Amino acid sequence: MLEVRSLCLEAGDFRLQDLDLAVREGEYFVLLGPSGSGKSLFLEAVAGLRRPAGGRIAWKGADVTCLPPEKRGFSLLYQDYALFPHLTVEENIAYGPRSKGRSRREAREAARRAAELVGASHLLGRSPANLSGGEKQRVALARALAPGPALVLLDEPLSALDWGNRRELRRELKSLHRSTGAAFLHVTHDPEEALYLADRMGVMLEGRLRGIGPPEELFRNPPDPAVGAFLGMRNLLPARFSGPGRCEVGGVEIAAASAAEGLSHVWIKPEDVLLSLEPFPSSARNQLRGRVADWEPAGPLLAVKVDLGGFALAAMVTRRSFQELALGPGKEVYCTFKSSAVVTVNE
Repeated sequence: MLEVRSLCLEAGDFRLQDLDLAVREGEYFVLLGPSGSGKSLFLEAVAGLRRPAGGRIAWKGADVTCLPPEKRGFSLLYQDYALFPHLTVEENIAYGPRSKGRSRREAREAARRAAELVGASHLLGRSPANLSGGEKQRVALARALAPGPALVLLDEPLSALDWGNRRELRRELKSLHRSTGAAFLHVTHDPEEALYLADRMGVMLEGRLRGIGPPEELFRNPPDPAVGAFLGMRNLLPARFSGPGRCEVGGVEIAAASAAEGLSHVWIKPEDVLLSLEPFPSSARNQLRGRVADWEPAGPLLAVKVDLGGFALAAMVTRRSFQELALGPGKEVYCTFKSSAVVTVNE
């Protein structure tokens, strides 16, 4: 439905460079990147708020690159809500349908349907000044949905909310996407948010798209080390090819089933690393001795960092296992992992 080809956009010294992206009909697409990477600029170009320096934006095959925002039929939801303070909640939500020429009665009905969708029906008579952050976000979302857009643009919609509201609205976004059938293009800096919501996602770094695909695939096989580092991958390590099925990491040779010439890094998921106090019989081809250097909470688990001499490796353990193994600084342990658990990344 949405096709962006070779898009270039300049904003001061910053430049979006030759972006290619397609959002399919009814898809939830998340554009993930750090602050300052150009995500919001890209969204504003799609919305028609910024004129590209080059490239093409097409909607259902028609070129909309130079169309004004009101002619595109998209809805845009900003992170700061942008509610009209002088209008009631119902009037805010009805604004979109009214601006498209619908009668007052039709706009009111559309507003009430949208409010019901997002659980804001009880707020219709209130003023935005009397709403909490979570309530304002629900109202802003209802306003974006009321005109019935085929494409909803979401600019960091959850970033201003506290943790509880963020989790709740994240679930509702997923439900709303299913119930409306609209395509959603959502930008965020939060990898967990992208992993939860996206059918497909793209990673933007320094004005360039560095990878597009299903979130599980990008997290499992990052296209390059910079993407892997941004996604917060533990155990993403510089490496070099040392022979078929082998590579060298920090001067230590390990077995890696997918090792081939051209690799620059390896990624070993902490969940795939087993810790023990003694070596044990196993089909796993990697068993390395080291000492506990540090640990930190990782949700219900603990991420234990082990110094292996040439490099450090993180392993996930339960709090109970941590206590049973009596782990602590300097404790000698063995790290065991399969060669198939070593994901290779090419430069």
